[in-house]
Amino acid sequence: MDSTGTRTWIITGASSGFGRALAQTALEAGENVVGTARRLKPFADLESRFGEHLLAIEHDVRGTEGAAEVVETAIRTFGRIDVLVNNAGVGQVGAAEEVDDAALRDMLAQHLFGPAAYVRAVLPHLRRAGSGTIVQMSSQGGRRSFPGVGAYSAGKFALEGWSEALAGELALFGIRVLIVEPSRFRTRFNADGVLRSASSSPDYDAVIGTVRTEMSAADGVQEGDPDRAATAIRRVLDSPDAPLRLPLGAEAVRSLTAAYQQGLDEVRRWSQLSESADFPDTPASVRAF
Repeated sequence: MDSTGTRTWIITGASSGFGRALAQTALEAGENVVGTARRLKPFADLESRFGEHLLAIEHDVRGTEGAAEVVETAIRTFGRIDVLVNNAGVGQVGAAEEVDDAALRDMLAQHLFGPAAYVRAVLPHLRRAGSGTIVQMSSQGGRRSFPGVGAYSAGKFALEGWSEALAGELALFGIRVLIVEPSRFRTRFNADGVLRSASSSPDYDAVIGTVRTEMSAADGVQEGDPDRAATAIRRVLDSPDAPLRLPLGAEAVRSLTAAYQQGLDEVRRWSQLSESADFPDTPASVRAF
């Protein structure tokens, strides 16, 4: 924050969904927002309401070379950055055999390489300030996956692993990392023309046919409220004991609790066999991490 207590945010994908909800709550609190999106027209109403507190920049996060310029523009305009929200992204439905290399790479570009470029660009400023927060918008699909969403989960799993290591690297500098794991929220994630679907093979209809149908049918009836989500995220950012991961929505709490329990049960069930793979009588390793 600056001397007046005003935060400055960079939010990718800020023209809709979680990004817009976070941008609007920040602006309503008198804070500054640098919002990026592929198209700037959806920012028009926010620009008219909040004027110089909002700087809208056209940028596709897949263009990683542009992240540094967005960060530098934010510094020139507002003097500092307090919160980076890596929010931009899109869904992908399809079995592993159906999703081609280009589509899989696109998931990684949007959900890992793009956020990583923004983090690298912003970190020198946050380290000099000795404070700041990086918010990585993941998904419950970043901790558990199911048939039909493997490509999407690949990007989110990668983001979470990268971000968990990042959190340890930055703690000494007073910089926090928050990984947000939403369930279904009433954004345009499931909308026609937004949610991507690979060319389907009838061979997989019995496996993921229901997934395809339910993902599309969820548009407009998701139980999660993006505005309430933005409020929850802000509360965590203001908390001195903020978690590394924040499941968001009742379904995320239920499904991730079950996933953790299932994983723990499997480790325990197979622990004897797992441990038998070590050299006999070798001292247990001692690590600093």
